[in-house]
Amino acid sequence: MGNCFVVKIKAENSTDSANSTWGASSRNGSKSTTEYSNSNPSKAMSLSSVSHTPRSEGEILLSSNVHSFTFNDLKTATRNFRPDSVLGEGGFGSVFKGWIEEQTLSAAKPGTGTVIAVKKLNQDGWQGHREWLAEVNYLGQLSHPNLVKLIGYCLEDEQRLLVYEFMPRGSLENHLFRRGSYFQPLSWSLRMKVALGAAKGLAFLHSDKARVIYRDFKTSNVLLDSDYNAKLSDFGLAKDGPTGDKSHVSTRVMGTYGYAAPEYLATGHLTARSDVYSFGVVLLELLSGRRAIDKNRPSGEHNLVEWARPYLTNKRRVFRILDSRFGSQYSLTGAHKVANLALQCLSMDARCRPSMGQIVSVLEQVQDPKDLPKPASTGAGTNGKSGKKVKSRSLEAIMSVKVEYPKPSASPLYA
Repeated sequence: MGNCFVVKIKAENSTDSANSTWGASSRNGSKSTTEYSNSNPSKAMSLSSVSHTPRSEGEILLSSNVHSFTFNDLKTATRNFRPDSVLGEGGFGSVFKGWIEEQTLSAAKPGTGTVIAVKKLNQDGWQGHREWLAEVNYLGQLSHPNLVKLIGYCLEDEQRLLVYEFMPRGSLENHLFRRGSYFQPLSWSLRMKVALGAAKGLAFLHSDKARVIYRDFKTSNVLLDSDYNAKLSDFGLAKDGPTGDKSHVSTRVMGTYGYAAPEYLATGHLTARSDVYSFGVVLLELLSGRRAIDKNRPSGEHNLVEWARPYLTNKRRVFRILDSRFGSQYSLTGAHKVANLALQCLSMDARCRPSMGQIVSVLEQVQDPKDLPKPASTGAGTNGKSGKKVKSRSLEAIMSVKVEYPKPSASPLYA
């Protein structure tokens, strides 16, 4: 890292081993395309590690650690894919809510057993099949608390389906950018919790156990369970990382506009630090409450990174980018740490970006209670700037609120 990364790091991250729950993915109308190189997906060594030995489709399906459903199984579980079971829709197809028995995985009556999200791909040819196969390859082998869990798949005639754990709170994108009574603004504490969980997911993918480059990190691919634990979903663009003495993977440039690293856009050279740049963009979205690309903003503010970079480099002006809805929820120390971390992630020189392990370490520091305003005996918080007492809801209070979610217009795997 040299002198590029100036944030103090206490310790490298160690990955978690908690159990995950059945889930779903969510996406907005952002432009995203899929590309697959001639290198085949990697071979499983264990539930939590992969090697990079090319394999056939048959080998991928046989070695996956997930259940093979029949089409009739999923048809019954989703009540014949009824329209009122749709959780979301996207270019790949629709996602349906369903129920299966916990032990046997057979179809269950609505409201009983385990809730699932079933992605039913459009029958749009080879590219759709390759995306489906990539999901089975990666999520069928990799297991981590911050990756969405793939329960199974269906490959029958022309039908391609994927069965995920159900994620009750949907995508981070909807919580940050959808307005209305259904979506309350995420507090500083919850945003930092989500950032840490997502960072742990990426750190695991970049570890020697997995060696995977995610390539499509964005708010719509970060899903939240009932306790706001973040999990990464949608591995259609994931790539095996470089092996041996190779420094990068060469690919056609694909992804989502506004999140891709500049060196990847310029050369097609993909590295783990490309994911770090994307994480920096999402961290900036968490700090500001603004989208990476928003043409509805005034001129000069369409691109979030370009607009925010001058403020990130100035300690006295950094608060101009913070979401006004935070109020006094954050401490000066915590805000400076996270803003500086975002700046380092967004470095134009990939070598100057921190590793995901380092990012996890910094984000763990801002989860520390001493980094947050101390509540008064009445439950009020202290304003870090003026010292005035202000009313503040605790993390527990926020998380205990039951929220109903409307069906978004284009959100695959959303509840």
